[in-house]
Amino acid sequence: MNSMSGMNTMSGAGISPGTARPWAVNDRDRTWRSAAPAGTAEPGPSGEPTDAPPALAFHRTMPGYARSALTPVPALVDAWGVRQVLVKDESNRMGLPAFKILGASWGAACALSAAAGVPPVSSLAELRALAEGLGASGREITLVTATDGNHGRALARMAKLLGVRARIVLAGGLPASVAEAIAGEGATVTDSESTYDDAVAQAAASCTGPDDLLVQDMSWDGYEDVPRAIVEGYSTLFAEIDEQRGEDGQDAKGDDATAERGRSLVVVPAGVGSLLQAGVQHFRSAQRSDLPVLLSAEPVGAACVVASVAAGEPVSASATEATTMAGLNCGTISAAAWPVIRAGLDAAIAVTDAESAAAQQILQDAGVPAGPCGSATAAAVTAALEVPGGREVLGLDADATVVLVSTDGV
Repeated sequence: MNSMSGMNTMSGAGISPGTARPWAVNDRDRTWRSAAPAGTAEPGPSGEPTDAPPALAFHRTMPGYARSALTPVPALVDAWGVRQVLVKDESNRMGLPAFKILGASWGAACALSAAAGVPPVSSLAELRALAEGLGASGREITLVTATDGNHGRALARMAKLLGVRARIVLAGGLPASVAEAIAGEGATVTDSESTYDDAVAQAAASCTGPDDLLVQDMSWDGYEDVPRAIVEGYSTLFAEIDEQRGEDGQDAKGDDATAERGRSLVVVPAGVGSLLQAGVQHFRSAQRSDLPVLLSAEPVGAACVVASVAAGEPVSASATEATTMAGLNCGTISAAAWPVIRAGLDAAIAVTDAESAAAQQILQDAGVPAGPCGSATAAAVTAALEVPGGREVLGLDADATVVLVSTDGV
């Protein structure tokens, strides 16, 4: 696959004059469709989901499960010249300030099921019974992961719900409040004092026996099953968007579906790429008739998706610069995510902390308590519209709807 880089020299809010805006347009095969089913969150007449994917069915049994809000932001409609802007607000997902519990819960469910030698459970009650049975047999299960914050806390919450241990390795340079929040869930926390990639390596190396279950949201050769489950867990977020847009009279599977571009843009933050993978698989499903434009957003100091799309192959970024978008400060794309991103993403862009902060204020003024990572998506659209040809790439006109995935809260 050939990629076309748009590393444009420009100035804008947060970008120094004469510096290149990290931006790449993916010259992809537009006939490609994901084999993964799009799924639906819509319940049947009895109130139960009709064809919900296993992860979504499991999430429905979790305490505090509810669809996160899809909030309109009129100020961005005017700024961007589009019909509608909607923000998927993940600031409160099952009592935690980010979407990560969706992946951590299903990833833990699949990892524990595999450890017990049984198919994935379908409910939290079954998972608790499974964990209790393993404990009664003398096994001391520990859920392990590396994190830059929210994934680790989500996995620690799952361990607490299941009555098992959790061991979390932090990327270096995080605020003390991150470690405190994770420890508050009952987990053992260590600081790698290094990059996120190094923290992942440390967490993996610490798993020395069958009772240490690595639940990492990044894959590599020989470690694919649990990351795949985490991506499946994230798909709940996108299934909810379809349902919510349908309720608002925007049929997500039939609204002006004759053209791929021009009606909808979905913007997803990219760290290691697992959430982005889930979004691409969902919105490029062979079951869909409408195919929105897909844009990724990441920090300028960790723009590995931009660089990889531009090169047509995985390229790592240093990710050594401090950023307020700590959850996106990842230098290497997940091995499982890259083929999907390469095949289905339309464009990638990186933004600065200042741009994220400016977007954050707009979202908060609209009632969305977005954090820096979630605000990157709004900053990404503003930045892309300043790139020559960016509006055309994104298909933004007066009839377009933009959906921003805001992954975290404050």
